[in-house]
Amino acid sequence: MAKSKVLVVGGTGYIGRRIVRASLDQGHTTYVLQRSEIGLDIEKLHLLLSFKKQGAHLVQGSFSDQQSLVEAVKKVDVVICTISGVHFKSHNILMQLKLVDAIKEAGNVKRFLPSEFGMDPATMEHALAPGRETFDQKMIVRKAIEDAKIPFTYVSANCFAGYFVGGLSQLENLTPPKDKVRLYGDGNVKVVFMDEDDVATYAIKAIDDPRTLNKTLYLRPPENILSQRQLVEIWEKLSGKKLEKISIPGEDFLASMKGMDYVNQAGMGHFYHIFYEGCLTNFEIGEDGEEASDLYPEVKYTRMDEYLKIFL
Repeated sequence: MAKSKVLVVGGTGYIGRRIVRASLDQGHTTYVLQRSEIGLDIEKLHLLLSFKKQGAHLVQGSFSDQQSLVEAVKKVDVVICTISGVHFKSHNILMQLKLVDAIKEAGNVKRFLPSEFGMDPATMEHALAPGRETFDQKMIVRKAIEDAKIPFTYVSANCFAGYFVGGLSQLENLTPPKDKVRLYGDGNVKVVFMDEDDVATYAIKAIDDPRTLNKTLYLRPPENILSQRQLVEIWEKLSGKKLEKISIPGEDFLASMKGMDYVNQAGMGHFYHIFYEGCLTNFEIGEDGEEASDLYPEVKYTRMDEYLKIFL
């Protein structure tokens, strides 16, 4: 079967640039939306030009010009959107509704992967405000996709290693602490950690796979299902240094959110659901989902001991 042609929207972002590379590496004709809104952002322009050198096609388009989105979509079989949905950067999830309209109008898309790549929003109805805004908005986009009868795959990629592993899941650091580490509760709640390049690899694997059509693809490779305490122990073994462990009870963690600004409250709410409630692992994958490492055992995903070695 011929490989699908792919359009990446948000290709200069943290996950988007990896999706572009994975698409090219797996042999897909790859288009990247070059939005006029980048203006004088020369780093984004250079990144786009680097994609072009690697064989990607740049296609002009703008969320303020609906016809340009339609024309871009008509060039491909698969659309992958990776625009930001985190409060500390930019929170643009609902912009995808314009993309949904463009896909509906174009009428040719065989698969749409919207900007998800985190927790499964369908399991987060109970989420704390203000962080629940992320999940509520993703569900609005999902409803629009399904109402338009657009074929989809939702990717639940859990915790990005860059943000959660290097700093041993501390809120304020991306590199390992030197002396002491805060544990959320007893530190034994199971979490799923993913190397971001592996997230992209699995996502691209899924786009032509009938097994993932109109389903959620959960990235839960078994050796990356770890507790925070296990993550700390991996680092201690690698570094040869024991860290002082300070346990934070759940009620103290929630109390510390009071008085914080909107962005920090949103982030801490997500941490609470992940590390106290276990929202990434406290449910079984049902008939409307598939697990990525089961479907694609040929992918040699990065284990977290390997990931942490760069910090030695």
